[in-house]
Amino acid sequence: KSPSPFLLGRDEGYIGVLIDDLVTRGTTEPYRMFTSRAEYRISLRADNADLRLTQKAIDYGLVTDEERITSLAARETLIEDRIEDLRKFRLFVTDWADRGGKDLMGGDQMSKKSGQKKSGEEVLGMPHVTLSAVERIIRDVQLEERNKAVLEEKERNDEQGQSASSIPDELSVPNVMEASPPAIYDTVEASIKYKSYVIRQHKDMESWRKAQGLRIPPDFIYDHASMPTLSKEEIEKLNLVRPATFADASQISGLTPQSLVYLYHCVQKRNKDRDWARRKADETKNRDKKEVSATMKE
Repeated sequence: KSPSPFLLGRDEGYIGVLIDDLVTRGTTEPYRMFTSRAEYRISLRADNADLRLTQKAIDYGLVTDEERITSLAARETLIEDRIEDLRKFRLFVTDWADRGGKDLMGGDQMSKKSGQKKSGEEVLGMPHVTLSAVERIIRDVQLEERNKAVLEEKERNDEQGQSASSIPDELSVPNVMEASPPAIYDTVEASIKYKSYVIRQHKDMESWRKAQGLRIPPDFIYDHASMPTLSKEEIEKLNLVRPATFADASQISGLTPQSLVYLYHCVQKRNKDRDWARRKADETKNRDKKEVSATMKE
């Protein structure tokens, strides 16, 4: 029995993007693999290449080394555990700012939310905050809690006349967080830093897939003034083809998926603005009619 074909999606590797572009769209000029061609490029990073591709290699018998397979599983577990630890640890925003520096922890924005708590994951997602800084603060807090618990345990032993030579390790305080090892540091930091962008990326692509059958207004204007994100080449191709639907637009060679999503948002905005203008015009017309009717009755 022949093995199932090896399929690599656009969200799994740049070669998947390359193959899909050439097979489904073709090209009239030399093809260059720009990162902008990949709609999931935020997820296609060097630090998570093994997480994306090694399991596929295992499934197809390309990777058989047990040590490598075990190492992958261990790395996945360490990454998941560290992100979960950061998610569970919470401090008041003022405490984060006091321990990490106000500028590092969000500047004036922190003082506006002084009564709120933020998790380590949320703080790391802020600009200029590093994983090492967050881990250091968490470690300091946990050490303080552990030392306090040890002192309280010692005082209880003294009151009961027991020996304090051995303090039990199983104290009701969290374990002290160690620094992330180099093998997971970049992946943990990038996963949290880019989390909101990845979520938005998937929402945009889901909206785009649902919009495949929607029509593009025939009088829609393609120019750099109204669509500054598109390149000159993309605008020229749109004006040349004048696609009737978004599905037609997706078949234009050289138009990246991200540009298609941007086109979708531009068309949606144009339709909303047009509908709003029509409603205002109708409201004005109805109001004028009522005023004329009222005048005639008088």
